Amino acid sequence: MAVGSDNLTPEQLRGLEDGPLADALAEAKKELFNLRFQSATGQLESHGRLRAVRKDIARIYTEMRERELGIGRASDENEKVG
Repeated sequence: MAVGSDNLTPEQLRGLEDGPLADALAEAKKELFNLRFQSATGQLESHGRLRAVRKDIARIYTEMRERELGIGRASDENEKVG
């Protein structure tokens, strides 16, 4: 079972343009900040959510880096076809 949000699967991230991908990253970072603040003050109810958000951020950074380098599944599929 994968850890992270249901709406941030790798397939869905690949379908996003650069702008919405950056928006998703900013939103995830904001949520991580809020969760860390709740944890520090003892108000955090679900510690598993911290891990899930960190995984989401890593997944977004991975997709952004793959686009930057021109690698990933989309470019692999194009090479096989062509």
